Amino acid sequence: MHTPTLQASRKMKKTQVGDIPVDWEVCKLGRLVSIQSGGSPSLYALKSDGPYPFVKVEDLNNCLKYQAASREYSDSAAELIRIGSVIFPKRGAAISTNKVRLAARPLLMDSNMMAIFPDEGRLASEFLYYTILFQKLYRIADTSTIPQINNKHITPYAIALPPLAEQKKIATILGLCDQAVEKQEQRLAWQHQFKQGLLQKMLMGKTRFKEFKVERWRTFRLGELLEEVDRYVTFDDNHTYKLASIRRRSEGLFFREALQGKDIKTKVMKTIRAGDFLLSKMQVVHGAWGLVTPEFDGMFVSDSYISLVPRKGSALKTEFLNYLSQMRFMRHLAYICSHGVHIEKMTFNLEDFLHEKITIPLAVEEQMKIVGVLSACDREIELLQKQLEALKEQKRGLMQKLLTGEVRVKV
Repeated sequence: MHTPTLQASRKMKKTQVGDIPVDWEVCKLGRLVSIQSGGSPSLYALKSDGPYPFVKVEDLNNCLKYQAASREYSDSAAELIRIGSVIFPKRGAAISTNKVRLAARPLLMDSNMMAIFPDEGRLASEFLYYTILFQKLYRIADTSTIPQINNKHITPYAIALPPLAEQKKIATILGLCDQAVEKQEQRLAWQHQFKQGLLQKMLMGKTRFKEFKVERWRTFRLGELLEEVDRYVTFDDNHTYKLASIRRRSEGLFFREALQGKDIKTKVMKTIRAGDFLLSKMQVVHGAWGLVTPEFDGMFVSDSYISLVPRKGSALKTEFLNYLSQMRFMRHLAYICSHGVHIEKMTFNLEDFLHEKITIPLAVEEQMKIVGVLSACDREIELLQKQLEALKEQKRGLMQKLLTGEVRVKV
């Protein structure tokens, strides 16, 4: 991502908001913005389409910067929020998520929302957006009981204010960051979709490798292919144990913590080995299962986990099962083999699960070639994710430098 030439600030002054360039001001928001709150849905005849979006807090999840759509609309032009207004939640837990957006069209808002519109002769709306985003809503809000933001919090809040031309240049640079992040997120989303397509085609046998087209696929009961293995631990109070856990949504294992035996509350622990297929009895309906990879070999889990390994002579590789477990039908199998009234407290019945059936290639070589293709796809996703995090980190660094005047832009 290319950014314009930047230069370090030379002359700074101490203010109530920190050290800022000598030609910047410190201003209270009340002198720079007009404040507007939303109204109750009952005031509007809401429908599925119309000229004005009626924005609720949950609609902020559908965009990253510019708010132009919502789930409900209205024909009413009363109390419209102007284009360029900065909008955000005014009460509740949503404040902590720092969901700040710019109105990209005239819109209406729910009573749980607030809008501030800048005096455009002194404050650029996009600069105001980045300033609020940088300051973070919870710092402005009253968080003593239920988090909330009212006029009394906005009006006295002080910000560092560069000259208007510099504000616009800063906003342009940060906008370039946003564009780069958005493009990277689109690439990542496409790669995830591509992987889902591969899962469907390759794990269902719809797409085959030429060299294996004469090889058969066969349906087995899972119990014919897999068996449970328990490697219980005899605790030494002074020994350090590396504990692992597994995330939901088939996202794999993670290192939880390292504890001495005397500090581990759950005294029934098991060792896991690379190649195990590990699942959580309590969370399997949420996709908490996956392959134990080499970096977790020899770590420990509680007795609420099940380790499955291929039976002797089995036609199944657990690497193949790991990708199969990401399919929707496998999640369904886990659900129908779990019991309980509340989905968060369901327990898994392994015996029922082992009676369920899957269809796999009989040739282990075909299984592993499919695994190779899907693994390459995962590596690409991991690379794109790292690049996305790097772009976000770059943006955070630029916001810190530009919005405090630590680094100046040439106007």
